[in-house]
Amino acid sequence: MQALTGLKIADFSWVGAGPRATKDLADNGAVVVKVESAKRLDLGRKSPPFARGERANPDASAFFAQTNTSKKSVTINLTDREGQALARRLVAWADVVVENFGPGYMERIGLSWPELCKIKSGIILASVSVAGRTGPMSGFRGYGNSAAAHSGHADMTGWPGSEPHMPPYAYGDVVAPMFLTVAILSALEERERTGQGSWVDVSQIEPMAHVIADLFAEMPAAKPANTDPLMHPHGVFPCRGDDRWIAIACENDQQRAALTEGLGTGDLAAQTREHDAFELAERLASAGVPAAPVRDGKALSEHEALRAAGHFVEVEHAVLGPSAMPAPPMVMEATPHAVGPAPLLGEHNAEVFEGVLGMERAEVDRLKQAGVIA
Repeated sequence: MQALTGLKIADFSWVGAGPRATKDLADNGAVVVKVESAKRLDLGRKSPPFARGERANPDASAFFAQTNTSKKSVTINLTDREGQALARRLVAWADVVVENFGPGYMERIGLSWPELCKIKSGIILASVSVAGRTGPMSGFRGYGNSAAAHSGHADMTGWPGSEPHMPPYAYGDVVAPMFLTVAILSALEERERTGQGSWVDVSQIEPMAHVIADLFAEMPAAKPANTDPLMHPHGVFPCRGDDRWIAIACENDQQRAALTEGLGTGDLAAQTREHDAFELAERLASAGVPAAPVRDGKALSEHEALRAAGHFVEVEHAVLGPSAMPAPPMVMEATPHAVGPAPLLGEHNAEVFEGVLGMERAEVDRLKQAGVIA
């Protein structure tokens, strides 16, 4: 049995910040029903890369597939009153509701926190947004890159003397879900003890500030780039071939001596350039030098240690075909995870509406024809 078998999640989240948290729950056994609509397609389904370049196919996004493994998908038009009523039936089934909509949207569709409490005693609402649902910035609208600017990440990124540089990835969409998962599990533990539900609220700005909090104590006058106040050398250095690099970070004289013994003295970048990055990293690491090859996406997917650890799981997807999907980065011997494919849009409508919610097929058909299940 998986660790979260029996846990029921009504997942109204989209793009990255919410879905990454519910992916962790689904991969560990929770039944996660993802609420979508073809009328307002999840931006994740519009995000590249696409299988065979099929940008118009809502089921062809590898980004969506990796972010939504092991879930079920239903389509509900939340702008329709009957669709909102159907969503409330799903809430009544669930233990946890997850959302990352813009400010006020849950209230407009009748799923505010007070309304959720009326629908289901002990319900847990998990919200994630750029700036949180309370405080002076509670109405702020934005994405992970907005959080990068507000949290200080953009100011620290780049080379000395350069303008603020946006991180190349919506980092807040990755960091915040980790905190959201912890918050959900904590709320479930509290409900187990007291029977009380709760509303957990996670912003992206705060987790991003949290991960660089140690740098606030003594902010350097200029951007440090790859340098470090305690480690030397500390950076990436060119290796043989086109765009091949090795990362080296020495924290004491013993490691620096091992590096000198392995490469000699002189300009480090000139010394590393004649070596294969992987071979050199293995040789230096064996000598006690913290070193690693800089991997691109292809090399990461072929990472021998990650594959041996079962981090990449081959999953058969109806559109993408056999695909390597990232598994939860932990091993729980007694309750192992199981990664399944991401759902096709609306793939589980019949299973959820008829099988889970007990609706008659005639009612489901009527709602389809009326554009409610759409």
